[in-house]
This record gives sequence, C-alpha cells and structure tokens, in this order.
Amino acid sequence: MEQLLLLITCLGLIILTFVSLYRAVVGPSPADRVVAINVIGTKTVIVLILIGYIFQETPFYVDVALVYTLISFLLTIGVARYLERGTIT
Repeated sequence: MEQLLLLITCLGLIILTFVSLYRAVVGPSPADRVVAINVIGTKTVIVLILIGYIFQETPFYVDVALVYTLISFLLTIGVARYLERGTIT
C-alpha cells in the first residue's frame, strides 16, 4: 500500500514537472524561466529519492540525487549570473 502511494506521488510530481517545463519554455520573463528550471531540478531530486525508497536502494539513489542537486545548483547560478551581467565570467 505504501509503495502504491509513493508511486502515485512520483507520477504526480512528474506531471507537475511537465507543467514547470511549459513555464520554462513559454515563461514571460527570463527570471520565470530560471525559477521553472530550478523547480524542475528540485522535483527531479525528490522523484529520485522516492524511487530509491520504493526499490529499497536508497543509498545509491541519494548519491545520484546529491550529484544532480549540485549540478542543478551550479547551472542555476550560471544562468542567473548570465542574465544579470550578460556574461558568465
């Protein structure tokens, strides 16, 4: 029963990720697009951890989620810096 509930939660988060993807593509301003990309990264990390818990491989999936979180954070900082200054350096 618990696994079914977690699977339904994962599916709901995946659907909401596609809604955020729509906002990232259509977003009225660049700031909205950056926030949408950050939300997609956060939801992906949550789904990875839930999948790890469902399949009882939590340590492996948590490691993957942490690496993905670091990459997503660096990407968000780079894009925000580019939008603010016009250059990454």
